[in-house]
Amino acid sequence: MIGSDLLEPPEGFPSSSIKLRAHEAQALAAVTTMDYGSGLSFVERQLMSLSDCDIIGFKTCREIEGPYGEYIGSQFGKPVIFAGPVVPNLPKIALEKQWEKLLSKFQPKTLIFCAFGSECVLKKDQFQELVLGLELTGLPFLVALKPPMGAKTIESALPEGFQERLKGRGILHGGWVPQQLILRHRSVGYFVTHCGSGSLAEAMVSDCQLVLLPHVGDQIINARLMARDLKIGVEVEKGDEDGVFTKYDVCKAVKTVMDHDNELGNEVRTNHAKWKEFLLKPGLENSYMDDFVKQLHALV
Repeated sequence: MIGSDLLEPPEGFPSSSIKLRAHEAQALAAVTTMDYGSGLSFVERQLMSLSDCDIIGFKTCREIEGPYGEYIGSQFGKPVIFAGPVVPNLPKIALEKQWEKLLSKFQPKTLIFCAFGSECVLKKDQFQELVLGLELTGLPFLVALKPPMGAKTIESALPEGFQERLKGRGILHGGWVPQQLILRHRSVGYFVTHCGSGSLAEAMVSDCQLVLLPHVGDQIINARLMARDLKIGVEVEKGDEDGVFTKYDVCKAVKTVMDHDNELGNEVRTNHAKWKEFLLKPGLENSYMDDFVKQLHALV
C-alpha cells in the first residue's frame, strides 16, 4: 500500500466527507505498513484478524459510525454488532483549589483550553504558530502541552515577547491537567483538541465548542468525522502537501466557532448540542450493551 492508494475511497465505501490530504495519506500508509519486529505490519495483523474472526464488534454506535462498520463487515462477509458509544462517567471529584482559583478569574465561556494528550510533541515552529494564533483571538487561553521538539520547557520555546504581552491572559502548563474537570468549568468555552478518541468523548458531552487540530493516524479520521460528517467542530486548515498550519489558520478556526453571526459556527453549535443530548440520554450505553450480548448469544 502506498499513500496515493488512500487518496480516494474504495468502491462501495459509504458516502462521506472523510478525505485524506496527500501528506496524511503518505504518513498513514507508512505507519500501517511498517514492520514492528514481528514480521507483520499493522495492516497485515488487521486483515488477518478480520478474515479469521466470526463476528466483528465495534465500540461505537450506529448513529455515529454505523455505515462504516457495516462496510467493513460487508468486505469480510462477517456479521457486525455495535457495543455503543464511549460516554465518560461524570467526575465525582471537584477541581483542585489552585485550578478553580486560576480559572475563575475569567468570564463564563470565554477561555480557550488547548490540550493535545500525553504523546503529542509539536515542532517548535508549529508550537509557536499555535500560541500566536490563540493570542490573535483576543481571548484568554490555557495551553497544556508538552514542550516542543528541542525545548526543555514550554516557556523556553515561546516567541519573543510573548509572555510579556500575555500576562494575565495566557496560561501555559507543561504537565498533566484534569482535562475532564477543566472542560466542565464555567469559564471554558472552547476546546482546541488533537482529536484523540478519549478527548473527543469528553468534549462531546461538554458545552465547549470544538476546534480540531489532528496530527497523526486515527486523529485525522476522527477530525474529519467530527467536522465534515457530524459537523460538530471546525478543523484548523493546513497545507495540502506539507500539513503546516499558521497562526492565522488557528485564529480563523477559533473565531468561526465563536461568531454567532457565522453560518458554520451556528451549525456546529447546534449539532454539538444535539449530539451531547443524544450521548447523555439515560440508558443509552446499557441498551447497546444488552443488545450486544443478545446478538452474541444469537450468533453462537
